[in-house]
Amino acid sequence: MSNTTQELHVIFGTGPVGRAIADELDTQGKTIRMINRSGRKDIADPIEVVSGDAMNHDFTRQAAEGASHIYFALNPPYHLWAEEFPAMQESVLQSAIANNAKLIAMENLYMYGDTQGKPMTEDTPFNAHTRKGKVRAQMHQRLMQAHNAGEVQVVTGRASDFFGPHVKESAMGERVFGYAVEGKTPQILGDPNARHDQTYMKDIGTALVLLAQTDDTYGQAWHIPNPRTVSQREFIDIIGKTLGQDLKVSVPPKVILRLMGLFVKPVAEVIEMHYEFEHDFIVDTSKFEAKFGDIATPLEDAIRTTVDWYRQQH
Repeated sequence: MSNTTQELHVIFGTGPVGRAIADELDTQGKTIRMINRSGRKDIADPIEVVSGDAMNHDFTRQAAEGASHIYFALNPPYHLWAEEFPAMQESVLQSAIANNAKLIAMENLYMYGDTQGKPMTEDTPFNAHTRKGKVRAQMHQRLMQAHNAGEVQVVTGRASDFFGPHVKESAMGERVFGYAVEGKTPQILGDPNARHDQTYMKDIGTALVLLAQTDDTYGQAWHIPNPRTVSQREFIDIIGKTLGQDLKVSVPPKVILRLMGLFVKPVAEVIEMHYEFEHDFIVDTSKFEAKFGDIATPLEDAIRTTVDWYRQQH
């Protein structure tokens, strides 16, 4: 484990991932600074919050001054990925280099492309066939280039589709949990009976902090453990049992999504990721579990906590 005693953990992003990291660090009594565009929101003291433009290199360097660890947990809107995401990462990467800080980056699984139901490992070749997948591959390669050049120590954690408190824009977000607590029919993509790994947000925070604090994890990507694998239909059945309801599911036809995408940019961006939901989407997390154990929250517990949070929002 890292033996750094004077630590400042700087988190770029105050969305669900940034909050999960901060929650885990806070339980350890770490000094935390969070960076976003909009200021404090509902982030409580003693966490410091600094607002500014993460694509401005001067700002990110100054905002991260004194950092021992920097977490990249930013995520622009889907339709701005190609335009903004690599630039955001480069700005945060340069701040880590300038401040001699370790960099911990949140990633997803888009760079692998369609594995036709075959479980993904960290060694699965990059075979992105989507625009966003190609952006993800490019971003990871840039991080490893900087690490291998000795400019900075980088470790990345990769998660499947998120769910949990504060998670709204996800396959198992507002259109599932939000609709369910309001008595509406949850909407999903693809095949309801295809098994699909979902990553609980609290576990992401736990995993990224473990990776950050373990020196021999750097220079590698790690798949974050998920609760047990179930189909989308089974996942929603558990939500229904938690609510005491018998939930049906709605699956918008792909042709309808394409028509909607002509007018709604976020929907257009979802269409190219539709392949993830057309057959099994399984993540092999044995590498992480061999080193740290299975840190995943049991599925029923994770869903119950998420339902409780959504009830408070509606």
